Amino acid sequence: MKLTVVGCSGSFPSAESACSSYLVEADGFRLLLDMGNGALGELQRHCGLYDLDAIFLSHLHADHCIDMCAYFVARYYRHDGGRCDPIPVYGPEGTEQRLTTAYADTPTASSMSEVFDFHTVKPSTFEIGPFTVHTERVAHPVEAYGIRIEHGGKSLTYSGDTGISTALDELARDADLFLCEAAFTHGKEDIPDLHLNGREAGQTAARAGARRLLLTHIPPWTDPQVNLADARAVYDGPVELAAPRRSYEI
Repeated sequence: MKLTVVGCSGSFPSAESACSSYLVEADGFRLLLDMGNGALGELQRHCGLYDLDAIFLSHLHADHCIDMCAYFVARYYRHDGGRCDPIPVYGPEGTEQRLTTAYADTPTASSMSEVFDFHTVKPSTFEIGPFTVHTERVAHPVEAYGIRIEHGGKSLTYSGDTGISTALDELARDADLFLCEAAFTHGKEDIPDLHLNGREAGQTAARAGARRLLLTHIPPWTDPQVNLADARAVYDGPVELAAPRRSYEI
């Protein structure tokens, strides 16, 4: 598998990065995890507008899904080649309604489903293209899911947005790469069931026995070096900060 960071800024885009969006590729199949603010423009650096094969939305906060409205325009109103066939979109209950409401002016109430084939995510194991995926509900104010992706004997776990969660521990168990949010700063923000800080991300990776930790979803107002140091203090494996346009082989 190959993971490419399309965007990794938390809450809102930074001067350097779009919000959460990650491209996972294997066997010619392209799965996009989330499509937050600014992600659609950055995505075109890595693949064509119509080259995605499936999309997974971890939850329906804007910094993880709002560029789906722009992607609707690209797929619905495409002139050359005609309207795109529906692409599978996996998201929480109400994803279609959320995107339709956000766009606010679709031609009909069902226009989104003409280019997006919506599938409701629940805790389960299923196939997306060549990937075996396992999803679990994590700790966030809205319905949110972490995902474990397996292919060719390798595994990638993406936390989505979450506080401390035993479900996330299991998703990350022995993962080859653990892409984990670290939005908060240890000793500064302390809000249960919202986000992890760098120390908590490191502790989660240690408990799970993850082989490699990649910190992401760090907002522009948070010092990423502090979160990196906090994670390294409690996790002995390799840790680094996610960076836009960087790719990782798994």
